[in-house]
Amino acid sequence: MLRAKTLAFVAMALIPAASEGHAATTQTVKTQLVTVKVETIATGLSHPWAVEVLPDGAYLVTERPARMRIIRDGHVLEPISGLPDIAVRGQGGLLDVALDPKFTVNRTIYFTASVAGPGGIGTAAFSASLASDEKRITNVKRIFQMNHLSEGGLQFGSRIAIDKDGSLFVSLGDRGEMGRAQDFKDDAGSIVHINADGSLPADNPFKDGATALPEIWTKGHRNPEGMTFDSADGKLYTVEHGPMGGDEINLIEAGKNYGWPIITYGLDYSGAKIGIGTAKAGMEQPLFYWDPSIAPGGLAIYHGRMFPEWSGDFLVAALKFKLLSRLERDGNGKIVERERMLTGDFGRLRDVVVAPDGALLITTDADNGALLRISRAADTK
Repeated sequence: MLRAKTLAFVAMALIPAASEGHAATTQTVKTQLVTVKVETIATGLSHPWAVEVLPDGAYLVTERPARMRIIRDGHVLEPISGLPDIAVRGQGGLLDVALDPKFTVNRTIYFTASVAGPGGIGTAAFSASLASDEKRITNVKRIFQMNHLSEGGLQFGSRIAIDKDGSLFVSLGDRGEMGRAQDFKDDAGSIVHINADGSLPADNPFKDGATALPEIWTKGHRNPEGMTFDSADGKLYTVEHGPMGGDEINLIEAGKNYGWPIITYGLDYSGAKIGIGTAKAGMEQPLFYWDPSIAPGGLAIYHGRMFPEWSGDFLVAALKFKLLSRLERDGNGKIVERERMLTGDFGRLRDVVVAPDGALLITTDADNGALLRISRAADTK
């Protein structure tokens, strides 16, 4: 299995160190198990949402206000041209980006964005080719768009995870209209599964369309902004925003209902109860939940060589408390939060990615956002 991030190039050589020479700042931070070096690779990014590592070690970054850029040797290059029309509103704009597993051959990328149409805006997914001069994308094709657009700027999702067969999973928020997450004829509040060309895979659980839209893989999600495959077991996991409390980690399995808003460990922002409680037959329980909420962004499951102490751990970027949460699976497979790193030091953390050399890459969500690289401090044994 491949996540939609840099694990497609896990066999590559180390990222060249040239970019480190241009870092604006470097800090050393002691964590529970290891001392890390936090380098600011670039600043001046406007709400950077996602990062990918290109084969030569440069970084491909999306900015929510509809810009995609390359950062090479510490220099932030001019925006890449050729993006489709993107509706930038509230939490919407240009969101995730992923490299095709055969990028070195076909130059194909995938990205998600909010788009406008009859009825409002909603989440869409695109494929495109990154030109060899890296100044533009071409062959842009919309391969998915949620079926019901609506007003408002909340809860678009959206992450991309790529399966071993090259098919794509895309996470979709409920758009701030909670009832839509239980409407199986509405894409909102779901994980959808499509082929790279936008067609539907044969193994989709509702492929006949009788009881649910055929692209739907799972339902009952509020706003999953993190999603990845675990390369060790091939399973798909999400992290999702709850309301006031009830942020969740979920194991995503075909055809299942994850309960929102019928069951939740959170409350409405008014303090009122949502749904019927925390459990109902036929609805899935989270593997872990946070209360109070940390407002989770990206999710990585660590299998890099730089930090063997973290092998198999979940790493979750958090917006609200401005931290990186590290969670372990105990001997019984239960997920337990072990520590909160970088708390408050670098602002709101949006995405977290394991780079090919095992370092972490993190984007910070701000008007003057940054790309950070977390590596092992030189004096750490």
